Amino acid sequence: MPVGKRLQKRPPSTTQGAATIVDVARVAGVSVATVSRALSRPERVRPEMVAKVRAVASRLGYVPHSAARALVSRRSSTIGAVVPTVDNAIFAKAIQSLQFALDDRGYRLLVAFNEYDLARETVQVRAMIEHGVDGLVLVGGAHDDATLALLRSRGVPFVYTWIFDPSGPDPCIGFDNRRAMIRLTSHLADLGHRHFAVVSGITRGNDRAAERLHGVRDALAARGIELPPASVVERPYGIAEGRSALRLLLARRPAPTAIVCGNDVLAFGVLFEALAQGIDVPGALSITGFDDLDLAAQLTPPLTTMRVPSAEMGSRAAEFLLSRSNGDMVPEKVELEAELIVRGTTAPPAR
Repeated sequence: MPVGKRLQKRPPSTTQGAATIVDVARVAGVSVATVSRALSRPERVRPEMVAKVRAVASRLGYVPHSAARALVSRRSSTIGAVVPTVDNAIFAKAIQSLQFALDDRGYRLLVAFNEYDLARETVQVRAMIEHGVDGLVLVGGAHDDATLALLRSRGVPFVYTWIFDPSGPDPCIGFDNRRAMIRLTSHLADLGHRHFAVVSGITRGNDRAAERLHGVRDALAARGIELPPASVVERPYGIAEGRSALRLLLARRPAPTAIVCGNDVLAFGVLFEALAQGIDVPGALSITGFDDLDLAAQLTPPLTTMRVPSAEMGSRAAEFLLSRSNGDMVPEKVELEAELIVRGTTAPPAR
């Protein structure tokens, strides 16, 4: 057999080094440009071609050199996200949805946690910008001026999540925390409750917690119901913190018949402490949360709460930033709805 024909049938040699994009293009029978687009901008290539190129790249063990590609395209194909914590599963669910949406478009996700510390967030945002992220997802609308100055001076697209602020200057995808809490508090008032207490998250540096507390106050004020300062307890998000908050509130007079919690984790603590003290829930005490974590429906009694569209926020944020990075015009304000979920921890007050 002629030597030329034998050489044509051989796969590219990788014994003297890693496979290159040229090797992938030759085996796949396409141009180098097509391989590059299929791996870095798959939305611009036919799905069957993307699948073919990826299969060849996987078989050859080809790994794109992202740093070199970023230098050429001035894009890193990376999106950053700074969230308060992943101790709360509601943020983890949004991050998962964000990553899945980015994976489908050939992008990577960088995640950092600020632990509700806005100065720390500035440091993390700076590090992500230096890494060359193509966009950033932030939680809430309260951020240090230094953070926003960095983003605007570098021209990095960003979007707020977990809030909806139609009058604000920046893009946001989320829901109205105040209005959602008005709806939840009104549910309790409609049942006949008049003695309320609130276990809120720490409002300093957390505009979502502050807006939810405003929502409780506004709903009660509209009905002429007083909420004394002593009936509001702010606590870090934690089950033990919820338990200690209830012990404090039970000493108040008159004792509350309904407790509104800033999130489900605090509500879990309040519920566990109430049950440990032999308090009938919801006969003697109604309790509400906010988030609708998976555990909320499994408790006894199951928790009444607000269902937050966390997964949709993640996927919508990905769509927004990728469209922006391509120069596409997309709506800057997207309002989602938080849904009231009525379960077994709320009932009319005992007479």
